[in-house]
Amino acid sequence: MKQTHDSTRWRRNPCTSAAAHVPSIAGDSPALSGETGFRSIGDGIPVDRLLCEQAEAAFADELIAFSGPQSDAEPRALGSLHAVDDGPISTALLLAAGAGTRLQPLTDDCPKCLTEVHGVPILGRLVSCLMEQGFKRLVVVVGYCGDQIRDYLEACVSGLDIHFVDCREYATTNNIYSLWMARESIRESFVLIESDLLFDSRLLGLMRVRNRVAVAGFQPELIGTTVSIDESGRVVSFHVGADPDTLNLGQKTVNLYSLSAAAWREVVRRLERRITAGRVHDYYEVVFAEMVAEGRLALQAVSFDAGRWCEIDTLEDLRAAERIFHESRGIAWPARGGRSYTAGGSS
Repeated sequence: MKQTHDSTRWRRNPCTSAAAHVPSIAGDSPALSGETGFRSIGDGIPVDRLLCEQAEAAFADELIAFSGPQSDAEPRALGSLHAVDDGPISTALLLAAGAGTRLQPLTDDCPKCLTEVHGVPILGRLVSCLMEQGFKRLVVVVGYCGDQIRDYLEACVSGLDIHFVDCREYATTNNIYSLWMARESIRESFVLIESDLLFDSRLLGLMRVRNRVAVAGFQPELIGTTVSIDESGRVVSFHVGADPDTLNLGQKTVNLYSLSAAAWREVVRRLERRITAGRVHDYYEVVFAEMVAEGRLALQAVSFDAGRWCEIDTLEDLRAAERIFHESRGIAWPARGGRSYTAGGSS
């Protein structure tokens, strides 16, 4: 796919001050390029382009495979829920229980996902991306200031089937516990999203294929879990946490995953084992790492380097997000207080 310079606006990585650039998306077409900033693997194909094209091809295959006539029969039951686990994923799980202490004082009396970027809450932008990409169901794990999240979604969002899960132990547990809390609410394939993310809507669309992980090129300023991938883009290992000895290995995860129903069942089994053992302070990625190492989870990497994304953990991250997501595309985002707001950032 050829991308002209006229439709590509080059910007710094949204969450770092590194000199490496990423292209932002113009219109609805992903910016893919073999120019400066892309790393090559295998036969010299830029890794970012390769991973994006693989994801787009897989997504297109699923759209073709499941675009035929639909049956009028009732959806089959999966456990206590009713869902058809066919076609592109249409369910999202949003983890929004944490207190966001690194964003204080903005989060002193407000959940992190309601922090505003150009007057629009992060959560509003996420929901707009979900709806734009065809998601139908949203499960939200809430904890700190959970009532504010409920009120916001109930007042401002229509067109999504929203289910809330209360995590009252948010102050004494880590995200592995929040994920475990959703075990009874999801039986179908889904996309797992952490609620402090901003990204181009097009990138979210690439995650509607089962068993994917969003990644970005490693930069020294980025901390957290990384993955190593082979020449086909398959994840071969996880390096969980902020261990300085592993931070420069592979690709940085973007905290966005898709899981098939079968993979989720195995994840739940392993989550149960860890929670029962009292390991409530782990990151959920330790379960993914374990499954990948044992050959029980085959994750395909989807590069987010061909678009804009940002994880907002700190005030510095928030300022970076304000710089990156600033153009108006005339899209009405859900805003706090029940009003509609024309976005100051692109989805």
